[in-house]
Amino acid sequence: MDLSSIISISGKPGLYKIVSQAKNSIIVESIIDKKRFPAYSSDKISVLDDISIYTHNEDKPLKDIFSAIYVKTEGKETLSHKEKISELISFISDIIPDYDEDRVYPSDIKKIFQWFNILINHSDIEMIKKADKKAASNSKEKKDTSKTK
Repeated sequence: MDLSSIISISGKPGLYKIVSQAKNSIIVESIIDKKRFPAYSSDKISVLDDISIYTHNEDKPLKDIFSAIYVKTEGKETLSHKEKISELISFISDIIPDYDEDRVYPSDIKKIFQWFNILINHSDIEMIKKADKKAASNSKEKKDTSKTK
């Protein structure tokens, strides 16, 4: 899953795709309504490809979490970020059993669900399907190597 051109802008709802670069800003397009506007260096911008979730071992990249959610939901929309936090935590615990409960806040978990649903409903689904195939082949390789040991 290529999340290198998908960003979140603090204080603005939704996700945005980087379209172009201007002299003092970048031009972004809302994934939801396709409106374009400049984002400046004073805006707090986070590229989804750089985001990871704390675990007790090593941090897990957001793209791996999205791939796991995609596989679990069979490519469909997942729980709404407005569901009870206990349900969201239960779902995340199934996908990331060793996530660090002390450093991953409920608001972070809600964002994962909100962003995933935005990408499923409004983005190029091929990007996610490619990630699904890659995740399936990686899990198959792990099974095959465990059999040979």
